[in-house]
Amino acid sequence: MSIEAINEQLLRAIGVGVALVDLSEMSVGFRNDTFAEWFGERGTATRLAELFPALDLDALQTNLGSDNKHTTEASFKVRRRTMTVAMEFNRAKDSGDQIAVLVCQNITRIKELESMIDSYSVMVERNTRDIKREKEQVEKLLLDMMPRAAYEEYKSFGIVAPRIFEPVSVLALDFAGFDLLLGQHDPAVIVSDLNDIYSALDRIGEQFGCQRIRTHGDSYVSVSGVPDPETDHALAVSNAAVRFLRYLAQRNASHPIQWQPRIGLATGSVIGSVVGVQRYIYDVFGPAVTRAVMLRRASHPMSILADNGMVEDLDETFATETQDPVDSSGAVRLSEACATTATAG
Repeated sequence: MSIEAINEQLLRAIGVGVALVDLSEMSVGFRNDTFAEWFGERGTATRLAELFPALDLDALQTNLGSDNKHTTEASFKVRRRTMTVAMEFNRAKDSGDQIAVLVCQNITRIKELESMIDSYSVMVERNTRDIKREKEQVEKLLLDMMPRAAYEEYKSFGIVAPRIFEPVSVLALDFAGFDLLLGQHDPAVIVSDLNDIYSALDRIGEQFGCQRIRTHGDSYVSVSGVPDPETDHALAVSNAAVRFLRYLAQRNASHPIQWQPRIGLATGSVIGSVVGVQRYIYDVFGPAVTRAVMLRRASHPMSILADNGMVEDLDETFATETQDPVDSSGAVRLSEACATTATAG
C-alpha cells in the first residue's frame, strides 16, 4: 500500500475531509473520500458558496491574503442529521496558482458535548439557586421559631443546650371571650385577624427588644433577656405591653371584631431550649413564665397585671394600682401615666 493510500485511510479514520480550493474561482477541486462522502463527488457542487452558504468569502480572501490562513466553522445536513466541521484554509506557498488546502475536522460530537455541558451548567446553576432559595426559606422558618443565637447554635452543633436565663421578664397575652368569638365568626376571619394582630405585636415587641417565643390559639408569649441579657428587661416588656393595648384599642375602633387582650407580666428565671425532635420549637418555661400566665388569667380585659418584682424595676413612666378584686398574689395593675407610681395596697 502506498504512502498516499495510508494517509488517506488515516484521514478517513479520524474524520478529516481534505480538498483543494481554487481561489480564483472559489471552487473545490480535489477532495478525499471523507470530503466526498460529506459533500458529494466532484461535479455535484463545486463552488464554495454552494457547499457552504454561510461562509464569509470576503473574510476568507482577506485572511488568506494577509496571513495565508483562515479558520471558521460550518454546519450542514448529512442524511437528515446536522453536522458541524471546523474548517481551516491554508494558502499553498511557492505556487503560481491561487490554491488553498481546505481541511475539515468533524467536531459534531464536540459541539454536542459542549451543548450538553452548557445544558448541565444551566441545570446546576438553576439547582444551586433553588437550593439557596430553599436554604433561605428554611433559615427564615427556623428564625421564626427560635432566636438567632439559638439558631446559630443549632446550625453549628445540631442541638441547642438548655440554659437558665436570669433575670428576664415575660409577657403573656390572651383574649377575653376568645371561645365566644370563635362561635360568632367564620374561622377564616378569626385566623386572618390573629395573623394581622400577631404580626403587629411582633413588630412592636422588636422595637423594645422583646422576642416572641410562641403563639398557641389566642395565647401569645414574649420575653426580654433571652437569649441575650437585657438590663432593662422589665422596662422592655412593660413598654411593649402598653403599646399592645394602645394598638388593639385603635384597631377595635375600625374593625368589627373587638379583641379584648389580657396581659400578665412577671420577672424571674426561665429555661430556654429547643423542645421536640421532628417538630422542634424553641421554648422557654420556668417560674417567670408560669407567673406571667397566671397573672394573665387573673387580669381584666384591656389591662396589664404585673408582679411586684417587676414594678420595683420600673420608673415613673408607669402607674400601678391594685386590681379590684384584690389579687391575692400581691400583683398590681400597670398602666402608662405621668403620675407617680403607686404601690399595691
